[in-house]
Amino acid sequence: MTTLLQPFSRNLSFIFRTSIPVDAGDANKSCRFDEEFKYILLPVSYSIVCVLGLLLNSVALWMFLTKMRPWNTSTVYMFHLALSDTLYVLSLPTLIYYYANRSHWPFGVALCKIVRFLFYANLYCSILFLTCISVHRYLGICHPIRSLTLVKPRHAHVVCAMVWATVTACLVPNLIFVTTSQRDNDTLCHDTSSPKDFENYVIYSSVVMVLLFGMPFMVIMVCYCLMAWALCRPRQGLSPGQVRSSSRRKSIKLIIVVLTVFAISFVPFHITRTLYYTYRVLEADCWFLNIINFTYKITRPLASSNSCLDPILYFLAGDHYRSRLIRAFTRQPPVGRSGEYLQPPPGKKNDLALVYKNPDQDSSESDR
Repeated sequence: MTTLLQPFSRNLSFIFRTSIPVDAGDANKSCRFDEEFKYILLPVSYSIVCVLGLLLNSVALWMFLTKMRPWNTSTVYMFHLALSDTLYVLSLPTLIYYYANRSHWPFGVALCKIVRFLFYANLYCSILFLTCISVHRYLGICHPIRSLTLVKPRHAHVVCAMVWATVTACLVPNLIFVTTSQRDNDTLCHDTSSPKDFENYVIYSSVVMVLLFGMPFMVIMVCYCLMAWALCRPRQGLSPGQVRSSSRRKSIKLIIVVLTVFAISFVPFHITRTLYYTYRVLEADCWFLNIINFTYKITRPLASSNSCLDPILYFLAGDHYRSRLIRAFTRQPPVGRSGEYLQPPPGKKNDLALVYKNPDQDSSESDR
């Protein structure tokens, strides 16, 4: 009889431990989430992001460094975006092991801090670099003459350095908050902080979210609204065929891709994380916290997926990235205006630059 009651006893103990707090005041202290799903979801999803992200971003970095010289302004931003994604996906094997090992972290406190730092560094660097790309394209569409003198590749390098410095400065407190702790026989690598510092961490992360997600997202939306209005407005004195169709197509693709990345990766993650933090601070019922925690954990792989989605931006909206990528893998020579492949004549090595000059590049974007 005792043997028959043991499974029931264990299940009953699990229900009370995970779903019903001892009292309302200690809801968060006694609530223990049912997270069996994440030991399958997170290792599988992170493995996919790691393999695809490393492959796509390695190709992108190779293209930018060897096939896209000299860089224009858009290429500078895209290179730094690919660099950010690559640094993040290189940290994923440790998280894959951690969750496959059922939340046991054997790598020490320092590496725990670094891995969690790289996640948020990639998240917010990606948002800011996408914002820079969007603002640059807005200037090219809505203020083309002014952008010729105001926007240069050297300016983009300065802006990228400021982005890296700003994100690093904002995330230094995250290195302090993140730590490890013991639970039963497991060492946990906290994504947030120890329980006693959690409320302070929520205040800090809310400020960072407003500065590095809320404000850039508003800038992007304003730029895209103005771009859409400019692209739909008829140009005085120009027929529809005379409007720069190449820039128009690339701008539309840029809008679609960036909004897709935000809709899939950034917006759901920040919404569910805000709800999760809020209800933990308010000490909501444990069953409700389990639901919020479930939705939050699902959006974490979506936030990581931006490392795989960003290369789509280079392919669809990058300046000549697609044509040069195809040319590199098919080993085709450059294509001229007439569609014929160009070969430098013998003894004319000095004219190589003229032969390889890309005919599709708009004069207004030649040095941006």
